[in-house]
Amino acid sequence: MGKRIHLVGIIAIILYFLSVGSFLISQTEIALTIWELMTVISGPIVLLVLLELSHRLSSPDLYRNAMAVFMACTCALTGVAHIVNITVTRRLISDGVEVPLYFQIGQWPSVEMAVDYLAWGFFMGLAFICLGLPLTSTDKTMRGLKVISLINGILCLIGFIGALFINENIWYLAPMGYGFGLLILCIIRLRKD
Repeated sequence: MGKRIHLVGIIAIILYFLSVGSFLISQTEIALTIWELMTVISGPIVLLVLLELSHRLSSPDLYRNAMAVFMACTCALTGVAHIVNITVTRRLISDGVEVPLYFQIGQWPSVEMAVDYLAWGFFMGLAFICLGLPLTSTDKTMRGLKVISLINGILCLIGFIGALFINENIWYLAPMGYGFGLLILCIIRLRKD
């Protein structure tokens, strides 16, 4: 089961980045909808991947439970932000309603982006940190997985804090953690089996 979850994780990450690229190239509504739906779908997939990793890493219950709570927050918040954008904000805009920029996803500062940054930066970062703690494993691969998890968490948190308080462009460190870093974790985990 573990191998399958990580394979699904790899596929989801690839599809996510393809959907991002598709939107950036085409700038179409359908590409944006696919990207947003992939974002919503990705949350629970990441939750399953991290739960399997926490089991494999023999994470203490306290850290495993905290990680699950933080990931549940990620899933709920990103679901709210993107489903509201798809079903309300974008529909109002297409109907000619003047929606203020601070209620649109993709604009900063905006309510929807703040919720999404909270989900993927703050809560995802805390989930990765819980996965990486404690660093007690003597197995080199398992210790490496924990270190990568900690790095992913730090990147997410720096992206979150940077976007809110310094410069929005610092946000792009977060996708390095939850995107590319998670991809590395999944690949290592697949090779370990």
